[in-house]
Amino acid sequence: MIKMNNQEKNSISHSKKEEIYAKLEEVYKLEKDSFIKMGVPENDAKICADVLFEADKRGIDSHGIERLYMYYIRIKRHQQNPITKIDIIRDKGAIARLNANNGMGQVAGHIAMDLAIKKAKQFGIGMVVVENSNHYGIAGYYALMASRQNLIGITGTNARPSIAPTWGTEPIIGTNPLTIAIPNDMEFDWYADHALSIAQRGKIELYARQNKKVPKGLVIDINGDNPTDANQILKDLLNGTAALTPLGGSGEDLGGYKGYNYALLVEILSAGLNSANYLKNCIGIEIKNGKKIDVPYNLGHFFIAIDIESFVEIDYFKHKIGDMLRMCQNSRKQPNAEKIYVAGEKEYLIEQERIKNGIPIPKTTQYQLLQIIHELNLDQKSYKINWNVKYDPLKVDSQGW
Repeated sequence: MIKMNNQEKNSISHSKKEEIYAKLEEVYKLEKDSFIKMGVPENDAKICADVLFEADKRGIDSHGIERLYMYYIRIKRHQQNPITKIDIIRDKGAIARLNANNGMGQVAGHIAMDLAIKKAKQFGIGMVVVENSNHYGIAGYYALMASRQNLIGITGTNARPSIAPTWGTEPIIGTNPLTIAIPNDMEFDWYADHALSIAQRGKIELYARQNKKVPKGLVIDINGDNPTDANQILKDLLNGTAALTPLGGSGEDLGGYKGYNYALLVEILSAGLNSANYLKNCIGIEIKNGKKIDVPYNLGHFFIAIDIESFVEIDYFKHKIGDMLRMCQNSRKQPNAEKIYVAGEKEYLIEQERIKNGIPIPKTTQYQLLQIIHELNLDQKSYKINWNVKYDPLKVDSQGW
């Protein structure tokens, strides 16, 4: 197995004073139990927990258990439904259009990709779009559903407006991940799950929870400056006076227009083919009588599955893709580089590490989890987690969710 260098290890661990490590099974149990207590039916709760858990295992901490509180707050204030009722709006050959009725994005996503996979096996390709949905968690979960069945999986979703278009300062476009998973003959699937901003909002939230400065250039404010205070950035993103920069950064010199264009493409595929909200309409807030009212987000997603064996034999394909990946890994390195990675490799290594050592949970997230446990009347002692914070019911912060 490939070893991680010190820099890679440091990227998945923080100060021991600021966090604890919880066993994988305890994290999953807490996620599942919490969703059930929120009113999500048990089978659906398992799907929701699976999606968060996939992020936990792979080191995508912004979308794992640290995201559980967001779903809790949104369900608590009736902004989304814990019960997901799927309506089929259109079903024609290789395509389908579904309405999630403001239910759980993870459940809608699972149903949609499963349907796309079935269609791909029948027609060679399948595409399903979803409207009236919510945040569906780590996009890679759904792409991996396909690749684990020897298909190519592709998915994307729109989101709350966060990215400024090239030469703009206003958040207009969501971070809109474009995600692809492809099977091969290595130990892990080739797996690219990237927001189309330099960093997604969840990463800014993670910096805030860890009391860290945001690297300069990830955000642009109304004056065209690059702020670094994570907590202030989160406030400014909400009130529209700051925005995330697209892949490539501000302006055109480093290709920021490319990230802008692809983010808009994901918006088009997520919302143009159905009745989902788009761009600034995905804010989740309406102004009524001068007051801000929480409303459903009505997000859209798309899911594509491609049957490899409709083109070539699967073993031939997997070996050929493996050769491509190994050729990249074995190419000439920079003088100070220890290794060249391919997509999905770092997540695989982090998963092996976390199977041994558990999942890190920062203090702020611990506090939010204890609030969930307290307010949902879960038995704190039933989870073998060594908390290093105490819950105070007078201290509650929804962080704008």
